[in-house]
Amino acid sequence: MNPFATLIIVPIVLPLLTAAVLLLVRDSRRRLTSLINIIATFAGLVAAVAILWQVNRAAGPDAIAVHLTSNWAAPFGIALVADRLSSMLLVVVGVVSLGAALYASAGWGRAGSYFHPLFQIQLMGINGAFLTGDLFNLFVFFEVMLAASYGLQLHGSGWPRVRSGMHYIAVNLLASSLFLIGLAILYGVMGTLSMADVAAKVPFVPVGDRGLLHAGAAILAMAFLIKAAIWPLNSWLVPAYTAASAPVAALFVLMTKVGVYALLRVWMLLFPALDGATTQFGAPLLLAGGLATLAFGAIGVLASIRLDRIAAFSIIVTSGTLLASFATGSVAAAAAALFYLISSTFAVSALFLMVEPVQRTRSERQAQQPHFDTLPDEDDNLDDQQVPLVGRAFPVSMATLGLAYMACSLLVAGLPPLSGFLSKAAILTAIVGADSVANLPTSTWLLMALLLCASLFTTISLVRAGIRHFWSSGGRHAPRLKLVESGAVLVLIGACLALTVFAEPVMRYTNATAAYLHAPRPYVNAVFETPPRAGPTTPVHPQIETP
Repeated sequence: MNPFATLIIVPIVLPLLTAAVLLLVRDSRRRLTSLINIIATFAGLVAAVAILWQVNRAAGPDAIAVHLTSNWAAPFGIALVADRLSSMLLVVVGVVSLGAALYASAGWGRAGSYFHPLFQIQLMGINGAFLTGDLFNLFVFFEVMLAASYGLQLHGSGWPRVRSGMHYIAVNLLASSLFLIGLAILYGVMGTLSMADVAAKVPFVPVGDRGLLHAGAAILAMAFLIKAAIWPLNSWLVPAYTAASAPVAALFVLMTKVGVYALLRVWMLLFPALDGATTQFGAPLLLAGGLATLAFGAIGVLASIRLDRIAAFSIIVTSGTLLASFATGSVAAAAAALFYLISSTFAVSALFLMVEPVQRTRSERQAQQPHFDTLPDEDDNLDDQQVPLVGRAFPVSMATLGLAYMACSLLVAGLPPLSGFLSKAAILTAIVGADSVANLPTSTWLLMALLLCASLFTTISLVRAGIRHFWSSGGRHAPRLKLVESGAVLVLIGACLALTVFAEPVMRYTNATAAYLHAPRPYVNAVFETPPRAGPTTPVHPQIETP
């Protein structure tokens, strides 16, 4: 038994207990609830890093930790599995949620009731979705995550949130219905919903039942793809994410990654490349959908003026890039896509957190007009209001915002020298591979063109927004920027900088993860070979001799 198997329940149990504690604390004690929320989120990040460290340093079967809840052996009990992919995503959740929790403590946590308990319950749902080894419990954690997100999406009230929230709830209820229908069909064919058991039984499904198996998998994939924001099923995303408060929108960036993760996990387990009968089922459709999503997102970014809409369409660009890269079936492309997933999640979350502070730069109410006791000399450099520029101190908040915006723009657009550029360059290199240019399929050329166009369009759109907010007349007003707001953005940008500095070891990790995903037998073996824990020794009672 893996010695750190019990550690993997911490990302689920810790948010649950924290939410319970927060419900007991009076909602009027805002500072205390914010502090508890931040401490619990940071503890969750520490636990995720410990799991990742253990998974990365272990070798062979010990690199996959399995915890049998209720102590029932698979496939009869509920198994939690921490492997290379899930532990990596737990760390991503920890970093983004810490940034969102810090930002929410500046004010958004006080905009309504029960923000912090809902925040923790959503973390429990996201972490549980990444850790569960059972399809039905994947549905349960999906519902926990969505139920919390409904409350968070409406947090702060206002008719835009209510209107977009109703659409958001309706679409997700439809996705949940498809999820249940797909599960029912799969259970009817396979007789189990344990991911490892399903993966072991798929090669032995009779030919006559394969159509039903494919139908169940396709319906299940529809539910995941709605959550992953594939075109044309993503019309709900931009209104919902732009109407949500800034920390909630940053947290929602993780939810599309849950959809991508669920699709990738189930697809790789059920239809691995080595299974001749059902090899990579649905790959052409997934590739076409990814390319269409990428094109739609790129056009949406170019057509957007507002910064929150640029960030929302950037999520769609990210989803399209991930889906198309995974659908190529290349291990190298999947490894580069995993690196891109980390970088883009941090960058877009930071961009959402910057929307509100950047928009304050155009507020006339916060204008800080400089005062000078003397009239300007004829040699002074004047601005358009005849105020001398020489000697005017550049506000710290404006400098911080400007530098952070510049870093975010480079990361989201994929420009050098940060991790956004490294990930996109890795994807382009991987999809070309060792083939000669003449042998490249049309889909590869299309993916390359769309990736480059998406970077160009994002650059144009972000530069246009930057000029509007920082360079035009409104840019002279220094906004009031709280320390925790700056800290939240710097946490995410700092994570991207660390990703750039340590790109080589991270790429080694994602390469090993992609190779493991394309050969999932170790996952199946680890789940089935984990024995239940030994029970207490049965007491021996002295035998009473019969007289």
